Amino acid sequence: MKILRKMLFPFALLYGFITWSRNWLYNSGALSSKSYDLPIIGVGNLNTGGTGKSPMIEYLLEFLLPDFKVATLSRGYKRSTRGFKLLEGTETAGEVGDEPLQFKRKFREAIVAVDADRQNGIEKLLKENTEIMLLDDAFQHRKVKAGLDILLTAYGDLFVNDFMLPTGYLREPTVGAERAKIIVVTKCPSALTSREMEIIRRKLKLQNYQKLYFSFIAYGEEIISADTKMTLESLKNDKFTLVTGIANPKPLLNYLKEKDFDFKHLAFKDHHNFSEAEILELEKEPFLLTTEKDYVRLHKRMEAKALFYLPVKTAFLNKEAEFKREILKFVNKK
Repeated sequence: MKILRKMLFPFALLYGFITWSRNWLYNSGALSSKSYDLPIIGVGNLNTGGTGKSPMIEYLLEFLLPDFKVATLSRGYKRSTRGFKLLEGTETAGEVGDEPLQFKRKFREAIVAVDADRQNGIEKLLKENTEIMLLDDAFQHRKVKAGLDILLTAYGDLFVNDFMLPTGYLREPTVGAERAKIIVVTKCPSALTSREMEIIRRKLKLQNYQKLYFSFIAYGEEIISADTKMTLESLKNDKFTLVTGIANPKPLLNYLKEKDFDFKHLAFKDHHNFSEAEILELEKEPFLLTTEKDYVRLHKRMEAKALFYLPVKTAFLNKEAEFKREILKFVNKK
C-alpha cells in the first residue's frame, strides 16, 4: 500500500494544485462565500477523518446549549436520504448518518439537521430560530463563510507531517490552516508536557491571530446499553469483543490495553455499513463493546443486551477557560 501511494505522487501534486487554486479563487473574491448574521462555528480538519470532530461538536453543544438555541448541520455521510432533513432522534443511522443521529440522541434540545448543500441547510435552520450554528466537517466547504473556524489535528498525525491525497491524507495544502482562528491538537497523551506542547507549536508555525489548544480523549467510567449501565471495570474478569468502525481506533485500543483488559478486536472501516451476515456473526459474540458512533448504527439491528458502548468526551489539557472565552467572545460579538 505504501508503494502504491508513492507511485501516485504525481496525482497528489495535481490534486494539491487543484485545491490550492480553488482556495485562491475564494480568497481573492473570484468565487464568493456567503456570510450570515448569526454566529456560525465551523469544526473541521485538513486530514481525512480521525481527528475528533464529533467529540468537539458535542463539547460545544454541552457548553452552549444551556444559554443558547444551538443547531448542528452535517452532510450526513453515507445516509440513504437526500436533501435537507431535520432529525427527531428516532431515525436510523442509515437514514441520516451516524454522527448527526448521535448528536440528537445525546442532546435532545439541540436542533440537528443534515444537508449536503450547506447554504440550503442554513436557510432552513434559520426558520427554527437558531441562535448559534455549528457546522460539522465543513472546513473545505467554502460556499459558506463561518465566522469562526476551529481546525483539529491529531497528536501523532499532525497535518504538517502529512501530504496530499492520494499519497498522504490531506484534503488540501497545509497553507489552508491559516483560515482557522483556533487550532486544537486532539488525542494527546494526558501527560503531555509543556515542552512537548511548545515543540508542536513551533512545528505548526501559527499566525499571530491564531490560538492553539491541546486536548485529550476522556473515557467514561461506565459502559451503556439500551437500558443498562455498568462500570467499565466490571469487564476485567471476562474477555469481550471490541467492535470499531471509526477512522482511528488506536487511542481506544491503547487505553484498553493500558488498563489490562482482555479483548478481541474486530476492526471495520470508518462509517461502515454492517451487512446482515456481519450482524449475524456479531450476535454470536457473548459480549460486545463498541464506540458510541458504532452503537447508533448497530443497536437497532441486534440484541441490545449483548451490545454496550463506551462514551468519550473532549477534555482540555490546558487553557480550557481561555478556549471558552474565545467561543463566547465570538458568539456575543455577533
